[in-house]
Parts: sequence; structure tokens; C-alpha cells
Amino acid sequence: MFDRDALGVNKNKIITRRMFILSAAKVIIFAGIIGRLFSLQISENKKYSFLSDKNRLRAWKLPPKRGIFEDYFGNTIADNNQVFQLHVVPEEVEDFNYLMVRLKNIIKIENKEIRKIYKKKEKQLPWQTLIISENLSWEEFSKLNLFLHELPGVKPVFSVARQYPQAENFTHVLGYVAEASVQDINNYSFIKENYVPGLRVGKTGLERALEKELIGVSGLQRYEVNAHGKKINQIDRIEGTQGKNFRTTIDQEVQIYVQKLLIGKSGSINVMDIYTGDIIAMGSSPTFNPNQFVHGIDSKKWDKINKDPMKPLINKSVSSLYSPASTLKPLVALSALENHVIAPGFVHKCEGKMELYDHTFHCWQKKGHGFMKLRNAIKQSCDIYFYEVARRLGVDRLSITAKKYGLGEKVLSGYFFEEKSGVIPSTKWKLKNIGKGWVLGETLLTGIGQGYIQCTPLELCLMVAQLANGGFKIRPRIIDDGTVVYEDIKSNIDKQLENFESGLKQKEMITSDVDLDLMKTESVNLKPLFRNPENVKFVNDAMYGVINEFMGTAYASRHEKKKYQYAGKTGTSQVKRITEEQRELEIETKDLPYEDRDHAAFIAFAPYKNPRYAISVLIEHGGSGSKVAAPLAKKVIKLVIDRHELREKIRKEKRIEI
Repeated sequence: MFDRDALGVNKNKIITRRMFILSAAKVIIFAGIIGRLFSLQISENKKYSFLSDKNRLRAWKLPPKRGIFEDYFGNTIADNNQVFQLHVVPEEVEDFNYLMVRLKNIIKIENKEIRKIYKKKEKQLPWQTLIISENLSWEEFSKLNLFLHELPGVKPVFSVARQYPQAENFTHVLGYVAEASVQDINNYSFIKENYVPGLRVGKTGLERALEKELIGVSGLQRYEVNAHGKKINQIDRIEGTQGKNFRTTIDQEVQIYVQKLLIGKSGSINVMDIYTGDIIAMGSSPTFNPNQFVHGIDSKKWDKINKDPMKPLINKSVSSLYSPASTLKPLVALSALENHVIAPGFVHKCEGKMELYDHTFHCWQKKGHGFMKLRNAIKQSCDIYFYEVARRLGVDRLSITAKKYGLGEKVLSGYFFEEKSGVIPSTKWKLKNIGKGWVLGETLLTGIGQGYIQCTPLELCLMVAQLANGGFKIRPRIIDDGTVVYEDIKSNIDKQLENFESGLKQKEMITSDVDLDLMKTESVNLKPLFRNPENVKFVNDAMYGVINEFMGTAYASRHEKKKYQYAGKTGTSQVKRITEEQRELEIETKDLPYEDRDHAAFIAFAPYKNPRYAISVLIEHGGSGSKVAAPLAKKVIKLVIDRHELREKIRKEKRIEI
């Protein structure tokens, strides 16, 4: 018989148990919800606030602003301007092909550029910024912002770009900037720390040498964006620090004029202050427009520059080596006088050629110069005379003198990584570098600036500067930091020369402390390079005859006014041996192939009375130094002297400010 009461009791127990389980489950679920809410609201508040802000806020690293360059007179020769760019982060783009189609319609990108963008994208990681355009117009930039809600991953940004107001005229002084390479970023911490997509850094010239101080410090900009990524409000902006500005020693007017004279030629013109070492002009030709590299140069333009046989990428003032030819003769004469090999009255007969060990050495004057003394030999550039002087002097003593006066060493070391050192041969040099012993015929060739000896045009400019200042070592510079004072240098030199003339022994003069209190900086080095300053005076006087006396090789390039009178020395640097047949036919330079023509060289200092400036001119395959290089120097010297008073005024004003 079925017990209804027992069944009811069991049923109530089951219901009660189920209710308990359901209630417990509700409590557990409710507790879980509360716990999760607590976690979200309290424990993980910062995390989700950050994620929320990440969706709402955007941060852009602002490109660092480079320091500017000025010439000696305060004219800006390298500046910055604002540009508008288009950046894309491929990782944030849903359909890159569709995006490119849209961008092509909005800002009219050419198919050639699109192909470049795809190639660049393949080489980058997905999260790395891809620069679509580096120089948008304001109209394009504004239009992009209107369509930004349709373009995920697209960032129109403000940036800065280098600008060279004088374009080609300062290319080889300043160099140029281009996009930072992976090597640049990895090798230099200051570039890595300030890197932003599209960052430009110095590649050559002063832009490269002074990069660490020029680059500046990048800033930061934070924006609030809507759901489509469009900027709606600027939250914060941390300004970066502009790089250091530099004032150069270059005179913009002289530099522009020098580059104008070099148009259509391959070569170099340099002008230097003989006391302070200031580089007034450093021209090199051919040149190119550095502004082409700022936003990336296209392949056709690059090929045109890179494959040009006249090599516009090379700074010929500091990176090209040439035989100095007869411009070396004043130094050969000085070395012979200093080493007591000959006296100024030494006479030697030039018959147009001489024989040595079955080899014929020729003079440029086919019929010879006749009996010559040293001054006339310099004035008329007699090769036979200097063959004999070199034979008596020897290459090793000449090598010592040449190095004393700045040949064979970098002139602006630390400012131009591309600068080369000249080659000053000696017996040891040949044995070490060529593995053969020196022969006497090579000494004769070195005595007229041919053979193994090679110099940069700027080295020749320094050489003549140190002859012109009386034979004292100077330290050339191209950045004016206000530490070098002309008056201190000049008075120090005058004092040393006065002491010598008063009868001080040479050894005492060199080792004595001569008004060292006048020196305000250790960078000024006034070490005498001579044994007897009268020898330097003699050589300088002979160089005066080259220009200003009849029969001088540059007599046609003289200035009649004393204000502009200068002293100098011509040189014709042989690049290919002249055959006996050519010598007999007397073939003119214009009839030779361009690459077979001699280089035209010239050195000078001006004005002759109270000199202040040195100049070197080197025209590749120009032919005769007297016909090509000297006339150019004559023009430059006039402009430099005309601007001297203005430069002095600025110099004195700057000194008062300091």
C-alpha cells in the first residue's frame, strides 16, 4: 500500500534542496558579477582607462628642427621650412589596395610613385610608418583631413624640411641632407633617440660633420580623435629643442661669385685669411642643387648627377688630388735657401732641355731661358733651373719643408669627412708604398711639382697663406666661434719678427715666450716655420715679379692699381706625358682631347703690401695656368679686397659684442 504522507515529505525535501541550490547559484553568480565589476571598476581601472585613452588619444613624435647656418655677415645659407606629409601605418589598414586607389584620387599620385610605395612597403615591417608623400600642398593636406574618416591608418602630419636658399652655390661647403638610413640610426645614438619617420640627416659637408649639434631634440604632440581617427582636439604639445646654429667664415657674395666663375668648368677656387685661417670662399665645380635630396631625389636626376664625367658629387677643394706643378716652385726655392743649398745669386743656364742617365728633361720654354738667377727663375718659371735646385736639395729635405707649410695633411680635419690628405713623397715613402728605391730623375720631377707629389687645392691655399704671413703656422677654420682674434695674431707675428730683426738668435726666438699673454685661446698656433724670415721675404718678392713685372708668367693678369696688386705663381699640371712628336709639332691645348689637357693652377696672396688673403685656383684640363687660372684669380682678388673694409667692420663689431 502506497504511503502518501512519506511521498509528500520526500517531495518537499527535494523542492527545498533545489531551491537551496538555485539560491546558492544565484548568490555565486551575483557575487561573481559584483567581483568582476569591482575588478573592472577598481582593480583594472588603470588598464581599461589606458586602453580607452589609447582609442581616444593619439601621440605624434614631432621631427627635430635642425640648427641653421649663416655666412660671416649673418645671411642664412641653410634654413628650415614647414612641410605637409602623408604617413600610413600598413598594420592599421584593412585593404591597402583600396586605400591606394582612394589616395590616388584624392591627391593624384602617379603610377610610378605607387609602384615605389609598394616596393617600399614590402621592405618594411607592417607596424612601421610608410611615407606616401613628403611634400603635400596645403590644398592636398586639407582635402585629406576631410576624407580621413574613410582612410584608416592614414596620418596627415606637419613636418620640417631643410632648405638651401642659395642652392648650388653652397653645396660643397654645407653638403646636403637625406633620409636617415638604418646604418645612421644604428651607428649614432643621437639620431636613434630623435628618429621620426622621414627624418633627414647630414650626408656630406658641414651638415654631416656637425650632425650631433645640428639635429636638435624631437617634440611630442597629443590629440583626441573620434571613432574614425579624425583629430578633434589637441590635448598636449611638448616642443622640441632646435639644434645649434652655426656662423661660418664664408662670405656669401664671394662664394656666389666664385661659383659663377666656375660655371662650365671642373675645378676649385679657394680664398683664405692669412692670419686667422678663415675660409672666405671654397668653390667647387660642377655642383648640384642640394634641395633635390631633401624630399628624395628621383632615379633619373640621381643617375644624371652620379654618372656625370665631371663628378659634381666630389668637393674638389678637399677631395681631389692634383700635381701642384710650378705652384710648388716658391716652396722648392724656400727649402733650398733654408737648407743653404743655394743662395739667391746662384746662376744656372737653361738651354731648353737637359740630359740625365739617357733621359731628356725639358723646360716649357723650348729654346731655353739662358742664364738665370733664383728670382728670375721663379718669375719666369724655368724648369731647368729648378731641376738643378731639386737635384742639389734632394727629395727628403723638400718633403720636410712641404709638410711644414701644410702640404700632405688635411686642412679642415673634422669638418669634412670626405677630405683627403695630399701625397708628399720621400725616399722612405716610396719604399714603403711602392716597394722600390728612389731614383734621381724622380727628384727632378718633384722639383717642378710633378711625379708622385699631389695636393688638394685647399692645401695649396694654406701653403701660400703661410708664406704670405711671413712664414707662421695658422689653423684654418670654417666655423667662426669668436675665439680667434686677428689683432692678437698679427701683433704676435710682428713681435716675433721684430725680435729676429733685433738680433735674437733663431733658436732663442723659437723657444722664447713672446707675448703669450696676448693669446686668448690655445687654438691659435703661431709657430714659425722658417729658419730665416729673409728667405720667406725673398720668395714673396719673387712671386710679386711673376704678376707685376715684364716677363712674369702672369704679367697679363696684373692689376694696375696698387690697391689690388698681388703676388702669385702659375702652374700647368701635366696629366699625360708629352710625346716627342707632339713636342715637335707644338700641338696646342685646344687641339688635344679634353682628358689629355693639362690642369691649370694658380696661387696668390693679396694685396702685396700688407697682405691679408690667399687664393688658389685649379681648373681641371684647363691648359695653361697663366691663361686660364690666373685671370680668374685676378677677378676674385678684386672683389675680396673691395669687401675687406666691410668684413673688418663686421669682425670688429663681433669682437665688441664678445
